[in-house]
Amino acid sequence: MGTFHVELKKVVDDSYEIEIGFALADKLIKDIKNGLVGNITKFAVITDSVVKDLYAEDILTRLIDAGYCVDLFVFEAGETSKTRETKAMIEDAMLEKGYRRDCCIIAVGGGVVTDLAGFVAGTYGRGVPFINYATTLLAAADASVGGKTAVDTPLATNLIGLFNQPEKVYLDIATWKTLPQRQISSGLAETIKHACIASKDLFEYLEKHIEEILDIEKNACEHIANENCKIKYEVVMKDERESGLREVLNLGHTVGRAIETVSEYRLLHGEALSIGLVAEVKLAFRLGFMSIEQKDAVLSLLDKAKLPIAIPEYIDREALVKKLYTDKKVKNGQLRFVVQKGIGDVVEFEEGVYATKIEEAVAREIIMDM
Repeated sequence: MGTFHVELKKVVDDSYEIEIGFALADKLIKDIKNGLVGNITKFAVITDSVVKDLYAEDILTRLIDAGYCVDLFVFEAGETSKTRETKAMIEDAMLEKGYRRDCCIIAVGGGVVTDLAGFVAGTYGRGVPFINYATTLLAAADASVGGKTAVDTPLATNLIGLFNQPEKVYLDIATWKTLPQRQISSGLAETIKHACIASKDLFEYLEKHIEEILDIEKNACEHIANENCKIKYEVVMKDERESGLREVLNLGHTVGRAIETVSEYRLLHGEALSIGLVAEVKLAFRLGFMSIEQKDAVLSLLDKAKLPIAIPEYIDREALVKKLYTDKKVKNGQLRFVVQKGIGDVVEFEEGVYATKIEEAVAREIIMDM
C-alpha cells in the first residue's frame, strides 16, 4: 500500500468587466474581434423564444457578418424552462452541430437565459467561456452578475448548478424599452432588495425617481444599473462561493422563491420576491430590527414600483409553508432567514453569520397574516 500526493495548487483570476450602456451589440462584436475570448471563432448564442426575434438574431447576424461560425439555440421562454431537461436539450443540439471545447457561449436574454447558459458553459466540454448579454432589468440587477448558475427541479430551486464567472457582461439598457411594464416592475424588486441590504441612499433615490425608472428614463436607469453592480460586486468580491456574507443577497428569497414555485410561476420572480420582502420586513419588525416607519417605507416603495405586497388568494398558505423547507438556507431541517436591519443594512447574528433560525410557527403566522 502507498499514498501518492497530487498537488494542484493554482491561482485563478476570474475578474471581468460589466459594460453598462445603450445598444451594445456593436461593442460586443468589437470586443470579440479585439480578443475578448482569444482566438475562438465558433459561438453558440443561447436565448429564449421571446428574445430570439428581439435581439438574439441580430447578434447572430452581426457575428456571421464579422466572419464567425455561429448557431442559435432557443428554448421556450419562462422560468419553467430552467430545468435539467432544457440544459440537456441545448447540450445535445450543440453536440449535433459539432461544438467542442473550442467554442464560446453567448447568453442573450434575462435571468433564466443567463442562469441556464452559464451552467451549460460550466459543464460543456468540462468548461467553455461564456458572455452574458442581459436584456432585462432583472438580469441586470441580479442573474447576469455574480457567477451563480443553476437549474430548478421539482424538489428545489437553484440547488443544481455551479459558480461560473463570465468573460464579460453587457447590460444593454436600451433593451428595457421593449419590456412589458410588469417585467420592469419585476426587475425593480431586486434593485429594491439591494437598497434594503446595503444602501439607504439608493433606497431614497428610488423613492424620488421611481416614476422615471418605470418610464425607462436614461439617467435614472443608468444610475440604478451602476448601483446594482456596485452593491452586488461588494458582496460577491468578499464571498464568491456563498460561505457567509453572500447570503444577504437572499433577503426576501426564502418566502419569495417558495411562493414563485407554489404559484406555478403565475408570479414573475420579482413579483414573488416583492411578497417575500414584505414577509421579511414584517419579521424584522417583529424581531425588533426595524421601526414601523421603516417597515411601512419598504411596503410603500414596493407598491409604488407596481409590485404585489400581499399573497394572492389562489395561493395555498399551508403548501407555501411546506415549500419554505426547500430553500437552500435550510440547515438541519430548520428554517433560516436573512433579516433586514433598518434600511440599508442586514443583521449579522454572529461573526460571518447573516441568517438566523426561525420557528415554523412564526413563519406561518406572518404568512397567514398576509
